[in-house]
Amino acid sequence: MRLCVLGAGAVGSAVVELAAEHGHVVTAFADSDSAVVDADGIDADAVLSKKREDGVVGDADPESVFDADYDVLVEATPTTLGDAEPGFSHVERALADDRHVVLANKGPVAERYADVRALEADSEGTVRFGATVGGALPILSTIEDVGPSRVSAVYGVLNGTANFVLSRMAAEGLDYEHVLAEAQDLGVAEADPAFDVDGTDTALKGVIVANVLAEGETEFTLDDAEVEGIQELSGGMLDLAQEDGQTIRLIVEVADGSVRVGPRLVSANGAVAPSGAENAVQIEADYCGRLGITGRGAGGPETASAVLTDVERLAD
Repeated sequence: MRLCVLGAGAVGSAVVELAAEHGHVVTAFADSDSAVVDADGIDADAVLSKKREDGVVGDADPESVFDADYDVLVEATPTTLGDAEPGFSHVERALADDRHVVLANKGPVAERYADVRALEADSEGTVRFGATVGGALPILSTIEDVGPSRVSAVYGVLNGTANFVLSRMAAEGLDYEHVLAEAQDLGVAEADPAFDVDGTDTALKGVIVANVLAEGETEFTLDDAEVEGIQELSGGMLDLAQEDGQTIRLIVEVADGSVRVGPRLVSANGAVAPSGAENAVQIEADYCGRLGITGRGAGGPETASAVLTDVERLAD
């Protein structure tokens, strides 16, 4: 498949770097200020080196990528809230041209799901977005394979930064601010970690799951989620939990037409108490019982692998 990649952050760059290993060709690549287009396939090493050294991927205008020869638009620009722009407009443009779309950007399917599906219905293209929930973890593909109508609940840990902070607080008896600073030093947390620790990132993923489970009967956005973060938790709270064989994790619960995110008491050795920056999700489904999925839910190569898996599904 010929790929047009929008976004030169960790995920977009990793898609460009790994595409050839999966048998695909990147014919266009853009960041917010520049682009490079080559019908025969761009030189990934040269382009990524240019991005590191000069801060741009090429000399062309970013808009030029839409005129490139491509089969799949990979939308890996940063997630934005509300109108989900510019990601939504990128999706709209590709579908209008009857191209496929693979999303790493959560915004379009968390904030404008019905609009995306309406555009898809009028297009020869298909939209896939497995990378938006849990990165490399096959959460949405598992729901797809089981059948959304058979899934009654999805719950667990879907943010590695928050989980790293809470697991370190529990293991070392340290307070929130101390562990957050450590996470930032290690690159586990962003310089501005609000999106992760206030529950917004987890809620967006929960909303996407809710939209998939609703199968078009209703639409969820971030405004429909009940969200509480981990900023007010203290080391003492986790110490008290440990006395009863429990711990605290930032849990998302999608069930009964609602999305709830907040700190919850869980068994310290349970399925939804992963350590470090890992994610862990349980899917309750008819005939299948409880399905567990655990692993790294973030990171450039990990999320890029989910993007390329979606590309493979389109190719098939």
